[in-house]
Amino acid sequence: MIKLAYSLIALVLITSCAVAQPGQWSTKSKKAIKYVERGLEEERGLDMETGLPNYRGGIYWFNKAIDKDPNFIEAYLYKGDFAIMMGDNETAIEAYTKVIELNPEYSKTGFIYAELAMLEWSEGKYAEALEHGKKFKTYKAANPDMLKEIEWLIVNCEFAVNAAANPVPFEPINVGAGVNTPDPEYFPTLTVDQSELLFTRRIVSANGSWQEDFFVAQDFEGYWGRAKPMPNNINTSFNEGAPTFAPDGRTLIFVGCAVERVGYGPGRRGYGSCDLFITEKVGDQWLDPINLPGNVNSPNWETQPSLSSDGKTLYFIRGNKRSSGGRNMRNGDIYVSHLLPDGSWSTAEKLPDNINTSASESSCLIHPDGKTLYFSSNGHIGMGGYDLYKTELQDDGSWSDPVNLGYPINTHNNENSLLVFADGELAIFGSDREGGIGELDLYEFEMPESIRPTKTIYMTGTVFDAKTDEKLEAEFILKDIETGKEVVYSRSDRVTGNFLVTLPINKDYALIVNKPEYHPYSVNFTLTVPENSDEPYHQDVPLTKGIGDPITLENVFFDLGSYNLRKESYIELNNLVEYLKSRPTIKIELQGHTDAQGDDDENMELSKNRAKAVKDYLVSQGIDEGRLTSKGYGETQPSFIDGPNGEKIELTEEYINSLPTEKEKKAAHQLNRRTVYVVTEL
Repeated sequence: MIKLAYSLIALVLITSCAVAQPGQWSTKSKKAIKYVERGLEEERGLDMETGLPNYRGGIYWFNKAIDKDPNFIEAYLYKGDFAIMMGDNETAIEAYTKVIELNPEYSKTGFIYAELAMLEWSEGKYAEALEHGKKFKTYKAANPDMLKEIEWLIVNCEFAVNAAANPVPFEPINVGAGVNTPDPEYFPTLTVDQSELLFTRRIVSANGSWQEDFFVAQDFEGYWGRAKPMPNNINTSFNEGAPTFAPDGRTLIFVGCAVERVGYGPGRRGYGSCDLFITEKVGDQWLDPINLPGNVNSPNWETQPSLSSDGKTLYFIRGNKRSSGGRNMRNGDIYVSHLLPDGSWSTAEKLPDNINTSASESSCLIHPDGKTLYFSSNGHIGMGGYDLYKTELQDDGSWSDPVNLGYPINTHNNENSLLVFADGELAIFGSDREGGIGELDLYEFEMPESIRPTKTIYMTGTVFDAKTDEKLEAEFILKDIETGKEVVYSRSDRVTGNFLVTLPINKDYALIVNKPEYHPYSVNFTLTVPENSDEPYHQDVPLTKGIGDPITLENVFFDLGSYNLRKESYIELNNLVEYLKSRPTIKIELQGHTDAQGDDDENMELSKNRAKAVKDYLVSQGIDEGRLTSKGYGETQPSFIDGPNGEKIELTEEYINSLPTEKEKKAAHQLNRRTVYVVTEL
């Protein structure tokens, strides 16, 4: 749905002009006729202010003709036609409405009703457009192509009338002068901790030329500070736009255009008119961008990327080098590509036909929940122009039918470049609404409940050497314990050791960290409890690499009072298998520990059997039994926790009994129930 289907306008204008030929005028005033003829001649001239044919001069003469004869139908028709070509829809609506008032049956084909309906639809006058569209359908001789467009218009107007009568909550607030300027700002992206807002700004010079660059603003306790340009190896003298951050803000994929031109910059030459490029932040420095490795970029243009929170799936728009504005002229579809083990991206695949239409899709955004996709389209039923929609990835890999985000989020204008925060409660979008600082500003609003994604929070941490405190770059994997599916794969920063990822709430997770020469590290945690759902989850990762350090297998689980391994344990144990296969000389002792509840002898026997169950599983997966020993310690070696002053506190039965609440006691007992391995030989 675009404001007007240009090919259809041309068809209607030809029909309009054919009706009013010289000698067939509806007036007897020769003066009025001469004014109209003079107005038609103005089309051959040039309007020096607009650079268009002199439609404005033509309208001047048509108005003079109307002054001579207020019932001169053709003068109104040509006034409407010229107003359309100037982009003045309101004047055109006024003129065509007058034609109908003077003679409702002036056109035997009803063209005037079709054109008026399209104009009213483009201006958000849905009830009027619906009335005139239905009137056009009563003309049996209606042009088939025009009829098809009007039938589409009627469906959309019926939707729009209902949507306008049932508005969703929507109170946009300008994000402020730290971000917005008299120049246009659009295509925002955000780190998941909401500390950095990156966006595109079109910098317009005094002579009217412009270029697009990236700017980034920092959050200062609820407001955005003054945005600063990205460094010169990111911003160039050509156009950069439509960025997408990885959740931690350390990987950036963006669009670079004019890439075929010599001198664009290191690594900026590509395959088409616009390509996707990637860069990484190491410490405080951004590396020089390179053309996105793999099979995403093509001779067509690629734009508006959106990177999933696991860093492994990329959604983007691919279109033709030369696109047209007509609703049935395809100029953009949503594609998806996946990260391959070698670091390149797979051949891009187009999303299915219930998402992509015969018109155009743009501004796709995959939410950090990994399944909710927001996008803009003029091919789905909506309010007119480009509307915003939501679809969800289903368990079987299909996508749900898109849902319009509703009025007044969507209007008869074009809506796009939506950014939805990780918690799903807030969003930012670009708008040229009245009262802004510039031509196009960024606005923030609260997302209505009905169109929110799954709530996610972020997890932070630092990987370091447990003995030296040296910060380490390491591979880490987050998995959904229930399904065993990998949720996030990433690496900590090579300078700071920091990492930041997003996670949907109401899930249990396993974090597994691997680094060559170090022993694997694991921990499990839950985001199902209310107190965890609103605050970031923090987990430091101390790595060890020597002999004798006990390493807890945090994600090994047994049934209560049993030594039967639960299937959720396979995530952790399979990682240990891979580690042992990569270090074939290492030998380990597997240890079972219990809490102090229950009979001592039974606890000792249970711990022995649990340690042996883990050993048996490793052997079943191809680990030489001679490299493994198992031993049960029962309740004889309680675990330790850090005290308030950094001291180590042993979780003895006496200490646990001194804890004030049953919840704290239960948690302490859980820490004592553990499976551990100790490296005995390197």
